Amino acid sequence: MNTRKVLFSALFAAGFCAPALAQQAPAAAAPAPAPAGTAANPAVPMAPPAWQQGRSADQGGSTLHPFAPHLTGRPAKDLPLDKLKVPAGFRVEVWAEGVPEARSLALGDKGTLFVSNRNLSNVYAIVDRDGKREIKTVLKGMNTPNGVAFLKGTLYVAERDRITAYAGIEDRLDNPPEARVVVDNLDPDKAPGHFWKFLAAGPDGKLYFNIGSPQNITMPNYTQATITRVDPKTGTLETYVRGVRNTVGFDWHPKTKQLWFSEHQRDWLSDDTPSDKLNVVTKMGQNFGFPYCHQGDILDPVYGKNRSCSEFTPPVLKLGAHVAPMGMRFYTGKMFPAAYKNNIFLAQHGSWNRSIKQGYNVIRVTVDAKGNAKSEPFLTGFLTDEKADPPMWGRPVDVLVMRDGALLVSDDYNGIIYRISYKK
Repeated sequence: MNTRKVLFSALFAAGFCAPALAQQAPAAAAPAPAPAGTAANPAVPMAPPAWQQGRSADQGGSTLHPFAPHLTGRPAKDLPLDKLKVPAGFRVEVWAEGVPEARSLALGDKGTLFVSNRNLSNVYAIVDRDGKREIKTVLKGMNTPNGVAFLKGTLYVAERDRITAYAGIEDRLDNPPEARVVVDNLDPDKAPGHFWKFLAAGPDGKLYFNIGSPQNITMPNYTQATITRVDPKTGTLETYVRGVRNTVGFDWHPKTKQLWFSEHQRDWLSDDTPSDKLNVVTKMGQNFGFPYCHQGDILDPVYGKNRSCSEFTPPVLKLGAHVAPMGMRFYTGKMFPAAYKNNIFLAQHGSWNRSIKQGYNVIRVTVDAKGNAKSEPFLTGFLTDEKADPPMWGRPVDVLVMRDGALLVSDDYNGIIYRISYKK
């Protein structure tokens, strides 16, 4: 695969349409104008893809670019699994392979693992039968089904433009029920960037999902750059918090029930700023700063004029520049040592908008009684050469605590799910 190519420009670039002109007379219709930036119309510059938007003139020749996953996956036997490292007493192994672009994870009531993807159109189910994993394609032909959540016997899927429900699907994996639409028209403008959604069921029984910024850095409309929730019974929508550029992972603290979420900050400021964030919601209606303020203390050079970062909720923890924090879960299992109870495990997809790459790991975040957070590496070894293109052989996306207390980690770059266990 040519890794110099951008990450599926068809998904990220703004589209152009050219309807034929309506005619009053039965004469031949006038030809449609050629799309801007094509050979037929070179005078008008083509809009850059969403990931390039916000570059300065000095950055126009940059070779930095997103990395495309191996959509067909790669066999585990071809990967340098011996490079993976976890703390003493822990063990990491391949739990399942051959799950194309494995992204978000959701566990069914009967132990079925549901796995989403972003660039493809399917949702998969993995059934563990006596230690052997069987992978089934349960939903097909979907529109960017990145978000999956399971609640009271029903699988919910967040597509680009809607959320659908599949009641009783665990009993019908080979013949899934028809979709019930919970809410529709979530992407009326067909936003070119950050249109994929993470989905989770809150302790209040509502479904929470992100609506990301449509560009790298822009003024969002009233629905964008938010975490929104919907009542799965009525379809009633509420904006929960604002100023969130893009989050692809959140979870609720087991004791306080407060929502914690990871957040990607803007690109093209510099190698070392802004830092991506870990945030906590203490009340509905908070604003976390986008597009005015980044990492809690850096005003945007355009949108931050005449504003102050003190207007917005600061992060609990700065995670590092361009590390791309993704799925996160509080550890509620009993397998790991007691010190891990209610800690956060957070997957970092890894940087592309940085000359020296970082991330590509799973970190452990601890929070003390005063709310102070700190992080440390937990699963490492995917990053092999921080200056190479690509610099890694795998990319963590989501984490999930299983019933036995083990931790699953999805890797969309290879289509693999890893299992981390502990034994004294």
